[in-house]
Amino acid sequence: MSLLRALGLILAAGGGVFLPLGLKASEAPVEQLSEALTGRYADHTLWYIAGGLGAMIAGVCLALSPKQ
Repeated sequence: MSLLRALGLILAAGGGVFLPLGLKASEAPVEQLSEALTGRYADHTLWYIAGGLGAMIAGVCLALSPKQ
């Protein structure tokens, strides 16, 4: 297994941990109230969701890239 493929799998796994954490945090009652009043989620929730999704996409791209 190449180093890029291993790094891609690690990134995808890390994103797979943070994305559900962010989605679960967005369903919390305080977060729902904050979103209803301000129209957006708290910064940490957005970072979990965006970071998890970005890490998953980058990890899959690295893992599936052709060998170098």
